[in-house]
Amino acid sequence: MDSVLVVPGLNGSGPEHWQSWIEPLLGATRVEQADWSQPDIDLWSARVADAVRQAPGRVWLVAHSFGCLASAVAAQSVGERIAGALFVAPASPDKFGITARIPAAPFPFPAVVAASRNDPWMKFLAAASWAERWGAQLVDLGNAGHVNTESGHGAWPEGLELFRRLQQSASLIAGTMQA
Repeated sequence: MDSVLVVPGLNGSGPEHWQSWIEPLLGATRVEQADWSQPDIDLWSARVADAVRQAPGRVWLVAHSFGCLASAVAAQSVGERIAGALFVAPASPDKFGITARIPAAPFPFPAVVAASRNDPWMKFLAAASWAERWGAQLVDLGNAGHVNTESGHGAWPEGLELFRRLQQSASLIAGTMQA
């Protein structure tokens, strides 16, 4: 049985956030941080890696903002357990002074980077560059802000559909590799 982990960003995802909406729909578990207001890449990525190790089966990640960065770093140690990842509105590692800590090689699993053209936390071209480095599919969300509550993203059926498409494409890839 596969597991789904929701990995929020800075300040967590409040009750109106799309991650809180999608969590019960996917039967997901939220990766909790000791301090949501202190984005520490070492502590946060360790929490993600521990959650991946403890989850049963293959693990799917649904990450947002700084949670994307923490998930990318965690993937360096637990990538073989990850079935796929949806990274929505990743934050720029430059804003936190951790660019050198973020892996710049393709992930060993399918991934989607969903980025907005007017995201204040990462320019679209930078998100496209990270998607290319990670071997991830880039999805252009248009002018969707930071894809959070402030930009009107509570219930977000499009995000659920992106995740379902990622799961389907990963299943097709796995089926092809087994044939």
